[in-house]
Amino acid sequence: MSTAAALKGPKLLLVCSPGGHLQDLLSLEAAWSDFDRSWVTTPAPDVEQVLRGERYDLGHGPTNRNVIKLLRNFVIAFKVLRNRKPDVILSTGAAIAIPFFVLGKLSRRRLVYVECLARVDSLSTSGRAVYWFADSFFVQWPKLARYRRARYEGSVL
Repeated sequence: MSTAAALKGPKLLLVCSPGGHLQDLLSLEAAWSDFDRSWVTTPAPDVEQVLRGERYDLGHGPTNRNVIKLLRNFVIAFKVLRNRKPDVILSTGAAIAIPFFVLGKLSRRRLVYVECLARVDSLSTSGRAVYWFADSFFVQWPKLARYRRARYEGSVL
């Protein structure tokens, strides 16, 4: 990955949980590598290594069904959106995406969500939470294109 600081154009904020969500977003590098970008994720053993050379902020995790951490991540989202001023927010989930999509919608940013590759039969909890906020909502399995606003364009593999 190249250093984001030297890039021009629209500002992109990449938001995802570590692990598979981060790997899904990294698989989409061709779509975001030319943008001025920064990241938001939650702490994990591999995050520092994987995002070396990138600008990133850390939220609070794990966030699954943890209201306190969700609220704390709303504070992080407010600060990051105010300081980074992204034009587009791109996420592959999970719960860390929710505050960024809610506040991103309120501040009229373009919101793009790519459902996790592991979701074959139904949307994830975070996918269902951001579905109506997203300007573009992509799924990675044809079966999930049955959701009216979902677009299937292939998988990240």
